[in-house]
Amino acid sequence: MGYRMPGWFDIAALGSSAAQLREKEDEAGILASREYFQQLVQQEIDSGISADRIVLGGFSQGGAMALFSGLTSLVKLAGIVGMSTYLPLSLKLESTYIPTPASANVNAQTPIYLCHGTADPVLPFQLATLSRDHLVKMGYPVEWKEYAGMPHTALPEELDDVEDFLHKVLPPSGDGKTEL
Repeated sequence: MGYRMPGWFDIAALGSSAAQLREKEDEAGILASREYFQQLVQQEIDSGISADRIVLGGFSQGGAMALFSGLTSLVKLAGIVGMSTYLPLSLKLESTYIPTPASANVNAQTPIYLCHGTADPVLPFQLATLSRDHLVKMGYPVEWKEYAGMPHTALPEELDDVEDFLHKVLPPSGDGKTEL
């Protein structure tokens, strides 16, 4: 809401309806953070990590940035994880940020794991389900898990589920190890 504090982008309508949050998105801040995410991915690639061994993930704003950055990435990723989050700029995603033609979207089949608590007072559950439904409608392979009564936090069960997803998308490397 314009206050100086750490964050990936400004949220002007925190705790508001899904429609209000979408209307007041900080597009410039989201794009600046996406650039940072892309730099981090490129640093990993430059250090010898194959892009198909990289998963972007995060909680809340970090999850929003992982989703947006992963979907619009120019390199094929192993997966995307979003916990207690939503898809920012979803109303402009296809027309503005997803590479066209569809064949140019290298992450069109990248597995996405989304999880959200049904009692989240910070990011409404409805916004998470709208994001999930939008991604599914666009053809993305979304795995969804909701946690009854969970507020804006992470539970051990949720972290175990994320770990299971990571083991699926990051199978053991040539040396037989999976590094998470």
